[in-house]
Amino acid sequence: MSEEKTKNAWLKFDEKGRLDIFNFCEGYKNYMSVCKTERESVLEAVKLAEEKGYRDLNLVIKNGETLKSGDKVYLNNKDKALVLFLIGNESLESGMRIIGSHVDSPRLDLKQHTLYEDGQMALMDTHYYGGIKKYQWIALPLAIHGVVVKKDGTKINVIIGEDDNDPVVGISDLLVHLSGEQLQKKANEVIHGEDLNVLVGNIPLDGEEKDAVKANILKLLKDKYDFEEEDFTSAEIEVVPAGRARDLGLDRSMVMAYGQDDRICAYTSLMALLDLDKVEKTSVVLLVDKEEVGSQGATGMHSRFFENAVAEIMDRLGCYSELKLRRALSNSAMLSADVTAAFDPNYASAYERKNTAYFGRGLVFSKYTGARGKSGCNDANPEFIAWLRDIMDKNDISYQTAELGKVDQGGGGTIAYILAEYNMEVIDCGVALQNMHAPWEVSSKVDIYETMRGYKTFLVEK
Repeated sequence: MSEEKTKNAWLKFDEKGRLDIFNFCEGYKNYMSVCKTERESVLEAVKLAEEKGYRDLNLVIKNGETLKSGDKVYLNNKDKALVLFLIGNESLESGMRIIGSHVDSPRLDLKQHTLYEDGQMALMDTHYYGGIKKYQWIALPLAIHGVVVKKDGTKINVIIGEDDNDPVVGISDLLVHLSGEQLQKKANEVIHGEDLNVLVGNIPLDGEEKDAVKANILKLLKDKYDFEEEDFTSAEIEVVPAGRARDLGLDRSMVMAYGQDDRICAYTSLMALLDLDKVEKTSVVLLVDKEEVGSQGATGMHSRFFENAVAEIMDRLGCYSELKLRRALSNSAMLSADVTAAFDPNYASAYERKNTAYFGRGLVFSKYTGARGKSGCNDANPEFIAWLRDIMDKNDISYQTAELGKVDQGGGGTIAYILAEYNMEVIDCGVALQNMHAPWEVSSKVDIYETMRGYKTFLVEK
């Protein structure tokens, strides 16, 4: 890579350009602050899309309407996955431009039988979701986000801990004065999964003799949200870090936020698409669930949701056949929009400096993903990479190539290999993060901005 390509991307922006970056990231910080679950992320994306003229594909189908070039539609899958289409001038059979990211993030989930009392304290049992360092989640202010569905179908949205006047919850740690034994343990043994119990109360309910503190919490939930303890059985409630996304650095050059893996790519790809009105090839943005746990399930990338959506689009265009559907998928090109690890000088030994991503050098292309021997990788074709290099250079997009740490250090995968099963061209392409999978992750604002520009370039260039 040329010396020009290794320059800090901030250097190419004048005062106005830097102001554009900061303004764009204000919208990003707001999205990250209100979207801490996959449901919140999808519903906010739908809201933003509808403001730009996107319509529910289900309504198009119900009304018997047809689609044409320039039309904008979306399909919401159970409020946890979303696909948006901007219909292009070329036939769908010639292929699509697809950017796919995920909106689930590592977290704690409340178990179905969750609330209990011990030591005159009310606690909630959790089950961690995705790859976390368990010790990072203790002694932090945490918030409760989710949905409770009662037997009659009533859906109750719950958010506790985000408003300035809200209480927060948290998981206790052992005081250092008594932690001689604890401090001898390996990091993965400092706290066990079954001990990630969230402290939620200490005041007993007057008149109750048994589990009075628990009873008081149930009364508070009943009074505010009108659901019973048994309704936790049909609830989906997540415990996440409390608080808004913040600027990091004395120069405000970075963003600290929960869930940037991978809502950072969800937001940048969404913004890239929503800024377009006309394209040659149909442009698609995919926001999916369950990536952190293998992409299975009805809302994960392994679901036939996306394939079925494309079939419905072709039907509304009047060109559906099974063969044409297969051609449309095979002829497509995709960016698997997911994060990678940014070089951290505090842990330099985990990285191979020539093949790692750096803050301030733009979006990151990763030919190789997976773990160690690159199991679970996609291994993009060099012809596809060469085309991407060309269009990025033509549009002055700052980009870099990288792998996720040293080969023997570990690694990670994305949804790339799943879409590649259709024989389309796919490469991993996203933003570099520090603190990935920690409660508070860090990104560079210029990388966020350049990634949005890179995604937009991918959608419009021939």
